Amino acid sequence: MKKVARRLRRAAAGLATAALLVAAAACGQSGTALGERPLPADRPVIAVTPLDGARGVRPRSPVRVTVSGGRLERVRVVRTGDARDRPVAGRVSGDGRRWRPLAGPFRLRGRYTVDAVAVDRHGRRTARHTTFTTFVPRHRFIGYFRPEHRSLVGTGMIVSFEFNRPVTRRAAVERGIRVTAWPPVAVAAHWFGGRRLDFRPRAYWRPGTEVSVRLRLRDVQGAPGVFGVQHKTVRFTVARSQVSRLDAAAHTLTVWRDGRRAATLPATAGEPANPTYNGRMVIMERHEVTRMNGDTVGFGGEYDIEDVPHAMRLTTSGTFLHGNYWAPPSTFGVANTSHGCISLRDVRGGGAPTPARWFYESSLIGDVVEVVRSADRTVAPDNGLGGWNMPWRQWRTGSALR
Repeated sequence: MKKVARRLRRAAAGLATAALLVAAAACGQSGTALGERPLPADRPVIAVTPLDGARGVRPRSPVRVTVSGGRLERVRVVRTGDARDRPVAGRVSGDGRRWRPLAGPFRLRGRYTVDAVAVDRHGRRTARHTTFTTFVPRHRFIGYFRPEHRSLVGTGMIVSFEFNRPVTRRAAVERGIRVTAWPPVAVAAHWFGGRRLDFRPRAYWRPGTEVSVRLRLRDVQGAPGVFGVQHKTVRFTVARSQVSRLDAAAHTLTVWRDGRRAATLPATAGEPANPTYNGRMVIMERHEVTRMNGDTVGFGGEYDIEDVPHAMRLTTSGTFLHGNYWAPPSTFGVANTSHGCISLRDVRGGGAPTPARWFYESSLIGDVVEVVRSADRTVAPDNGLGGWNMPWRQWRTGSALR
């Protein structure tokens, strides 16, 4: 436990000095954001090549980030989902209008994220987040996975693989992945279709647990004529326990740390027409600032909030727990006004000591957020890391090795 405590202190120090990260985001089960405030026309516009979500990008294809109506404040391009984050070195031009990588080509079988922040002459920021994957040879498959190697995570972390091609020989692939823990605990696999495979124990991991993920997929046949390429071992550590409960009827978020109540924060959740999911969700991503744009989820120009502070993703479909500076302070603890997200009081820029900032700095990827007394259904087990909502007996039936 002393080792974990030291790593926690180092992680906290790293979070305090981390670069400003951004993500194009939606809010709520339908992807809507809390608040509908159109983006002023004179804001900077960030363009990224390749396009967001592009697949099969050739390694020598150009990767560019440009901005009009402002200058690039920072750009971060990272290769993710394959043992550890690997930043891509790049340079912003002297006029602040363009970013390009310093070297190339990009690697085959890679998943990349692009996070950019631009600022206009008034000091107002705009964020952009995109992802793309590079070409995987036709006869190969790869599993992009979380968490990253040597990461420090919360007790609700689920080991999750997303395959670039459908797996039809699931038993062979499942045999090629072994998840073990110390102290020992039984870990079971569950397939969600042919592209996703998750692993978890019966209950949350014990704090201090060391988890090892052994991949032996090289030359394993995942589908007729399609073979794996990965051969590596990934390890991560489970930190302290933090489980937060959002009572949607009482408008409060209660934070429990190692079994003791650490705080009760006034919150606002989804309005009656767009309630927040019930059930247990897990923090998947953390961003000091993110953009929430209705265009990405079919809401047209209804809203575009370019600088949502202290945002933590809870579901793949777009549920976030984030800071909110645009709602009146009297909203929190009194009413549910969002389109599905959970929000805490914050200030623009996120620099002041607010409930949202405290929660963000107190949280890790893998921490659990449970919602009760909301009018919506329970979140699906495959929406984000929602597998804790499936009973253990049912979870075990999802293995191909039964």
